[in-house]
Amino acid sequence: MSKIVVTNFSGNAGKSTISRHLLAPRMNNATVIPVESINSDGSDDVAIKGRQFAELMEALAVLDNAVVDVGASNVEDFLGQMKDYRGSHEDFDYFVVPTIPKKKQIRDTIATIDTLAEIGVPADKIRVVFNMVDRDEDVERAFSGLFEYHKDEKNFTLRPGAVIQVSEIFGKIGNGSIKDILNDTTDLKAELQAANDPDAKLAISRRIAIKRLAVGVNEELDAVHKTLFAK
Repeated sequence: MSKIVVTNFSGNAGKSTISRHLLAPRMNNATVIPVESINSDGSDDVAIKGRQFAELMEALAVLDNAVVDVGASNVEDFLGQMKDYRGSHEDFDYFVVPTIPKKKQIRDTIATIDTLAEIGVPADKIRVVFNMVDRDEDVERAFSGLFEYHKDEKNFTLRPGAVIQVSEIFGKIGNGSIKDILNDTTDLKAELQAANDPDAKLAISRRIAIKRLAVGVNEELDAVHKTLFAK
């Protein structure tokens, strides 16, 4: 059983990507609960507004595994209500804070960690994921402000190896999942050889490319997950 909150005051840090592709598949296909004013991703998940905190906690009580994806527009409200519901943070095993190598997002990441610490979330439960990192980018240099902050405050858990590199796969699969791509047993090479229509050949070729990407990205995510939650 595991309950995880994915949050950051900043938008565009990859919260939904991390919820759906890194966490949920490695938590016995945990339910992803998006907390957002508008569920704009086109998914079938039920969006719960940040102010509906009591209903959210009731929903979590009946789930064994869940990932709560808190949209940027509702983070302040969500964490504010967590302050009001004293001790509610104890119902969660971890608070995962995704960040990307941009100054604004790093500042917002620090503000998020500060707020979680003020609520009473212990450092061991706050885990940072370095997201959208270029392959040749040095993590400590790209996120130097966050590393310095950790050195001074020690109020979160820093794992330099918890790095998700930039990949085009997340933009290509839309609302699909990496797991579904990898579990597809279709012989795409045979289909490609049998296809006569150029458009069909192109579509199959793209599926082959995406599956090849998925294999590598899935291995990377396995390693990130192991590093992120290592004791």
